[in-house]
Amino acid sequence: MGQNLQTGERLRPVDLARGHGLSTQAVRNYEEAGILPTAGRTLHGYRTYTSLHAGSLRAFLALVPGHGHRTATSIMRAVNQGSDDEACRLIDESHAQLLDDRRTLQAVESALRDLEPPTAAEPGGTFIGPLAQDLGIRPATLRKWERVGLVSPRRDPRTGYRLYDEADVRDARLAHQLRRGGYLLEQIAPLIAQVRSAGGLQPLEAALCDWRGRLSARARAMLTGAAELEAYLRKRG
Repeated sequence: MGQNLQTGERLRPVDLARGHGLSTQAVRNYEEAGILPTAGRTLHGYRTYTSLHAGSLRAFLALVPGHGHRTATSIMRAVNQGSDDEACRLIDESHAQLLDDRRTLQAVESALRDLEPPTAAEPGGTFIGPLAQDLGIRPATLRKWERVGLVSPRRDPRTGYRLYDEADVRDARLAHQLRRGGYLLEQIAPLIAQVRSAGGLQPLEAALCDWRGRLSARARAMLTGAAELEAYLRKRG
């Protein structure tokens, strides 16, 4: 008979599962994925776990909100394989991505502060190739954004090529930055429409506040995950 999680003694899969609000199948899946150390076995072949496995599971579940399931899995797999340096590298990459996302948010806020109401179209414009290259995306992405209404380029009367005026370029830049921030196209479309009609930061204040809050929540989650991982590393010795 396994004991409860507080004793630190031998645990059955169901003890480990109940202690973390999981199913026993989930616990087995985590072990097979390398998130947990390999379980011991009874004479009859039943899995047995210890407080070390409980610590590993706590660390993994704490890492997921800040790093995502895939990266958290890779971190725990590296730790359990004795590759602490690889685990630290993965953690560093997540922190670097969070910093990059913060810079993206700041760029969006800065761009919106400087927005002025769209002016009348001027002669000329930017073709799809140069604009795509400037944004670091494919022309096909701009065509997709056009289909869902994020940009509305006019056509050159002589060649039929798409021409993006100043407002179109602004909308494309905003769409690109919001996509990097994790927003879906269907979420961006009404924001772009509001910017076109209002021409300022106010229409996006709620979205930017939510974005900022999600970044802060990720940062806090990373701190929590780091604390649980450090506790697990100490337990492993």
